[in-house]
Amino acid sequence: MKTLHVEFFKSIVGDENVYDDKAHLIAYSYDATRNHYEPDAVVFPRDEEDISKILEYCNQNHIIITPRGAGSGFTGGALPANGGIILALEKHMNKILEIDMENLVAVVQPGVINMNLQKAVEAKGLFYPPDPASQDYSTLGGNVSENAGGMRAAKYGITKDFVMALRAVLPNGEVIRAGKRTIKDVAGYNIAGILIASEGTLGVITEITLKLLAKPKLSKSAMGVFPSVQKAMEAVFKTMAAGVTPVAMEFLDNLSIRAVEEKFHKGLPTDAGAILITTVDGNLSLEIENQLQIIQESFKANGCIDFKIAKDAKDGEDLWFARRNASQSITMYGSKKLNEDITVPRSKLPAMLDEIDKISKKFALKIPCFGHTGDGNVHVNVMVDGNDEKELQKGHDAIVEVFKATIKLGGTLSGEHGIGLSKAPFMGLAFSEAEMNLFRSIKRAFDPNNILNPGKMGL
Repeated sequence: MKTLHVEFFKSIVGDENVYDDKAHLIAYSYDATRNHYEPDAVVFPRDEEDISKILEYCNQNHIIITPRGAGSGFTGGALPANGGIILALEKHMNKILEIDMENLVAVVQPGVINMNLQKAVEAKGLFYPPDPASQDYSTLGGNVSENAGGMRAAKYGITKDFVMALRAVLPNGEVIRAGKRTIKDVAGYNIAGILIASEGTLGVITEITLKLLAKPKLSKSAMGVFPSVQKAMEAVFKTMAAGVTPVAMEFLDNLSIRAVEEKFHKGLPTDAGAILITTVDGNLSLEIENQLQIIQESFKANGCIDFKIAKDAKDGEDLWFARRNASQSITMYGSKKLNEDITVPRSKLPAMLDEIDKISKKFALKIPCFGHTGDGNVHVNVMVDGNDEKELQKGHDAIVEVFKATIKLGGTLSGEHGIGLSKAPFMGLAFSEAEMNLFRSIKRAFDPNNILNPGKMGL
């Protein structure tokens, strides 16, 4: 990057907040995809005013900007694929600005870690439900930019369901406020809704107003064992139809169960086709027991061969151990994991898992699956030898087949990881040319010089 640009950034944020040395460029060239793109510089803005000045300058000089939180994404959304600067928000813009007990609202900066907000509001008897697997280190700005989900989405929804308002800086440096901290607001276009899941391609989010809930007093977990993954999937949507909405409803298929047992020796039923793990919550013991009874009846009616209710919180954690450790365990099947997070309507889960089984056999690859069946979100893991180019290509071909089957069943390419770079080539499978042109028009309206995170989402 030209020295004059670096010096300008330093004049705004100070020498200690601008880096173009090799160590910083490498450190900010990766995300969870393990792909590698080096920026030309890394800039740490201190506040919204800094961001406004930086964006205005970059817009005038056609310098590409990639906003970044913790870099924990699985699709390359925060990778500087076209060079330019990384705008790193985790160093300074990481404060919880307000917890409003009267209106059940939190106001945060984008660099706040998800779990830090959860702990802060729970200390006051409140609850922020969105809980992505990366909650211990992912930032709320990143969660909003990717519309992150999590295990509790089955009952409480995902990030978009809790965003009330945003402040953001447009590429020309102008600051906008989208949404209000009111429960109802139908004045004007829903700009906040457009910014959510936009992966930093439209504006840089500087402040987030989030809805909070009163924290339920009680919760309890249970696990059901099924002879086949199809039976387990049928039990999921039939349980929901029976009138119970669990906090979480997660599954592991046989490959995942065997991998966890091989690694951790927890006494899991390795001959099971699938297991379902669920949690319910509420404020009364009777409410909890009624929910668990309905779940047990629904499970049994759909082939469940064993049903266990946790005795206490520790027992509940033991039930959840397999799901929480599935991702690391399945590496026994291959040195490289092609991980996708497709989502289909809950009633289509049996058909989707059947299609994945056919694809696995067609390409002679192991494809362990687990995930958030309560909301139809399945993590499909095509396992390959990363050093075998032919097998790697087979894996990518299998992913294309998975995407095609997903779209055919009325599903979507991503339930929570986003599109980024990894899934950008497949947008044409899910959207018509008219729809893609509309996306491009929105991008041009916000960012006519295409300086904000270009190339992401196929835009």
